[in-house]
Parts: sequence; structure tokens; C-alpha cells
Amino acid sequence: MMGYLRTAMLLAALTALFMGVGFLIGGQGGMVIAFLVAAGMNLFAYWNSDKMVLRMYGAQPVDAGSAPELYGMVRELSQAAGLPMPKVYVMQNEQPNAFATGRNPQNATVAVTTGILRTLSREELAGVVAHELAHIKNHDTLVMTITATIAGAISMLANFGLFFGGRDNNGAGLIGTLAMIFLAPLAAGIVQMAISRTREYEADRMGAEISKAPLMLASALQKIAGAAHRIPNREAERNPASASLFIVNPLSGARMDNLFSTHPNVENRIARLNEYAREWGLTGTRAAEPIDAPAGETYSGPWGNETRGRGPSSRGPSSRGPWG
Repeated sequence: MMGYLRTAMLLAALTALFMGVGFLIGGQGGMVIAFLVAAGMNLFAYWNSDKMVLRMYGAQPVDAGSAPELYGMVRELSQAAGLPMPKVYVMQNEQPNAFATGRNPQNATVAVTTGILRTLSREELAGVVAHELAHIKNHDTLVMTITATIAGAISMLANFGLFFGGRDNNGAGLIGTLAMIFLAPLAAGIVQMAISRTREYEADRMGAEISKAPLMLASALQKIAGAAHRIPNREAERNPASASLFIVNPLSGARMDNLFSTHPNVENRIARLNEYAREWGLTGTRAAEPIDAPAGETYSGPWGNETRGRGPSSRGPSSRGPWG
């Protein structure tokens, strides 16, 4: 409950900041115009943000025929979470990562990279999928879309104010305009990051409850974080505003758990998951370390025989586990 209250307060602060920038530029009229622009941008993002981000990352849909293991896992975990079956997409990206998007649980998508399919064990991947389903269940995908849209609009208005602000029509003058230009985008980014970090902690907790395997999610986070800073995600680097969608920050060099990080420190997240496991009386063993095989070479992985360098449909017979 406190998490939702904190998110609501941060969203209110972001909205107030946006309207304040509009006031500094054009007084009361500018504030009204800023509000209307924000409403229009959010309406567009509400209906189209999922399609935009999937297209941005070149994600392709999969089904029970093309990716039976992955699709079946998502279906069973969705049932455990009490959610409609989301669409499932795979991104051809060597960096292990995943995200969820969509305006509501009835129009949601879970997207994973080919890198994560080759890096994690079946149980670890189930923990990641459960984390993304928790975002869907909590409506985080919509919240993060709204915050990203408003934060981007604040930066746009600040740049606009550089040329048209401070005309003595609002009493702010040069000092107010300069403060707006430099401080408003920074404040918007801080609020956006704070919201993102709050929702990641909550999704870890709920995802662990859905999968009933907090230690496997902790193991997955450790593997993903280790690989994410070695393997570049070029699409994310070109579009850093989308970084907050991923389970682990896909950008290089962002490891600090402070106001300037879109994600909590991975070690802090793992510590919380370990604490959940102790509280729930759960124990488990660590999954096998990722196998680093050359591209195109078949090897025995946690899901059976796999071929490096291909999508999930390339997987051969797999061993049965708790999710299928």
C-alpha cells in the first residue's frame, strides 16, 4: 500500500513540475497549454507505447508452435498470477534482459531477448517472467509510460523556454528561466527514476510470490547484471528513455543505487529476495552457470539440446520442470 501511495505522490509531483514549467514560460495560459499538451501526449502513449517500444527493439511475436517452452511457461505463470495470457515476443539481442509493456493486463506483452534464453536456466527464466507479470498485475507498464512521457515533455518545454521564456509575462525573469532550463529536466529525471526503482522492488517481491522461487530470481538477476555490462544493447543505448522498462538496466555504467539510477542496485535486490526466501522458509540450490558456446554450435543446456545463435524455436527436446 505504501508503494502505491509513494508512486501516486511522485506522479503528482511530476505533473505539478510540468505545469510549473508551463507557467514559467507563459503564465497561467502557458500552464493550461502545457497541461493540454501533456494530456494529448499521454493519450497517444496510452494506445501506442507498446507497439512503439516493440518496434524499436525489433521484437517478433512467438506462439505455442514456434516457442513451446517459453510460451507454455508464460501461460502457466499467468494463470498462477491470475492474469490473462499476455502476448509473447522475442528480441534478437545477445544481452540477457526482458521487459513488459502494455496499457493494461488485457493488452499486455512480455518480451525477452535471445540472450536471456541462452543464459538462464528454466527456473531462473521463470523467475524473470514472473517479475514481468508482476509489473503487468501492478499496472506498472502504464505508470512508467506516463512518467516517461511527462519527463520527456518537461525537457522539451525547458528547451522551448530557452528561446521564449523569461519575457516578464510571468514575473520569473531571467533567473526563473535559467532555473527552469537546468533544474526542471533534472528534477523530472529524478522523479522518474524514483518511481522506476520503487516499482522494481515491488515487482521482485510479487514475482517471487508468483514463481514461489525467490532464490531463482535472485540467481537470474546476478547473471543478467553480470552479462548486461559486458554485452552492449545498442537499441537501448540509442533510446535511453526506454531503459527503465527492463528488469536490469541495459545501459553501460549505471550501477549505483542513487537518485541517478533507473534501477535499484542488483545486490540490494538480491539481498531482499534472499530475505524473502528465509521468511517463507524456502531453500534451493543455485542453477547451473551459463554455457558459453560458439555461435551455431549445439550444446546441452538447461532446456535440453540448444543451438547457439538461433531463437527459442531452435531448442530441441527439453527436460521437464515445475513449469511444464
